[in-house]
Parts: sequence; C-alpha cells; structure tokens
Amino acid sequence: MTSLPVNPEVRERPSLIGLIAIGLGAGFLSGLFGVGGGLVIVPALVALAAMPRKLASGTSLVAIISTATVGVIGYAALGNVDVLVALILAGGSVVGAQAGSWLLHRLPVKVVRWAFMGFMLLAAASLFITVPSREASFVANPVSIAGLVVLGLVTGVMSGLLGVGGGLVVVPVLIVVFGVSDLLTKGSSLLMMIPTAISGTVGNLKRGNADVRSGLTVGGAACLTSAAGAWVSQHLDPKVANIAFAVFILAVFAQMVLQSRTRRDV
Repeated sequence: MTSLPVNPEVRERPSLIGLIAIGLGAGFLSGLFGVGGGLVIVPALVALAAMPRKLASGTSLVAIISTATVGVIGYAALGNVDVLVALILAGGSVVGAQAGSWLLHRLPVKVVRWAFMGFMLLAAASLFITVPSREASFVANPVSIAGLVVLGLVTGVMSGLLGVGGGLVVVPVLIVVFGVSDLLTKGSSLLMMIPTAISGTVGNLKRGNADVRSGLTVGGAACLTSAAGAWVSQHLDPKVANIAFAVFILAVFAQMVLQSRTRRDV
C-alpha cells in the first residue's frame, strides 16, 4: 500500500485534531456563505504548520474540492444551483487566474490589494442594505451573460494576483448587481469552485506544491459540516444572511489589513 506524498516544505506537521478542527470550521463557513473555505484554511495552516503561504494555498485547494462538492449537494437538493451561471463563471475564472498569475510580477500588488479591499468595504456596505428575494433567479440574455463572463475573469485575476477565494467576489456581486437569490448565488458559487479547484490542484501536484495528506484530512472534516452550513443558510432570513455575510467580509478585510502590515509587497 503506497502512502500519500508528503511535501518536504512542511516544517511541522499539524496534529490530526488541529486539521480536523480547521476542516470543521472551514466546512461550515463554506456551506453557510458559498465560499471555498480557503480564507480560513490557508491562515490556519500557516499558523499551525508553519507552512509557506503558497504551500498552504495548494493544500487548501485539495480540501476545497470535497468541501465545495458536499456544499453544492446541500444547495442542489432544494434547487438552489444554476449550472449555467456556475459554468460561465468557472470558465472566466480559469482564464482570469492565468492572466492574474501573468500580471503578478507586472503590477504593484500592494495597489491591487488595497483596491480589492476597497471593493470589499463597498460590497459589505451594499449587503447591509440589500434584501435579496428568495424567488429571484438569473435572467439569461446577451448583456447578463457578458456580465457573468467579465465577473468570472475579474474573479480569476484577483485569485491569481492575491490568492483570494472566488466566492468572496462572486457572491456579493451576484446578489447586489445581478439581483439573484442569495441561496441560488451561494450554491452556484460553490459549483463554480469545483472545476477551478481541480484545475489548480492538478497544477500544484505537478509542482509538489500541496501537502495532500493534510488537504485530504481537512477536506474530509469539512465535509461533515459543509452541508450543515448550507442547511443553516437556507433557514436564515435573507436579510440576516446578508448581514452575516457582510460581517464575514469585514473580518476578512481586517485579516488582510493585518497581513499588509506584516509583509512587504512589490
């Protein structure tokens, strides 16, 4: 029986209990908000395993595949997934991520990060005052489809440049700009992440940029709570759900502010 590959860059393997705790928390937030969970997994792995951030990001993608899949099932059970929206966003995101990686050494990342953080504040403020209709769906027409393509590209570029999760961009924009139901938005966002995470994981495995064992452990634990997060989201009042997501965005904003103080950008 062959063992799973262990990346030599892992300086201190986190305990099994620590990995499970990370997965349980990330899985619940993933299902609740329609995000991949990397915003929790990456900093936790950096802190607990002293992983380089790039390695932690690769490990996080391994976990996100199963986490997002279980979350999607929870939303799809009640018809809250739009496959067309997810596929268009995923296609744009994959292309955009490549562009973001190419731009990484050509743009002042510090300026891009602060611009994105400005977007986060605007998105949080908009979510506080927006009450989405649970009946609203995506209306497909040339203009709206073009808008989805642009949204997917921007999401991918931000991911390639800053390593931020797609749900953090997609969910507020679909709710506020496109007027889509918050539940349909979250379910579609999670589906969008699956092919993107698979694609990223394949590339990371070729470069040895993922601790597969840790990623599978975190992902397995996340599966236990991802569906629970989706269930809670479907039973929250839409305004309360929006406010909760806005608070989550502000927490991520605060985390990015702290990161900007502790590392130097080019």
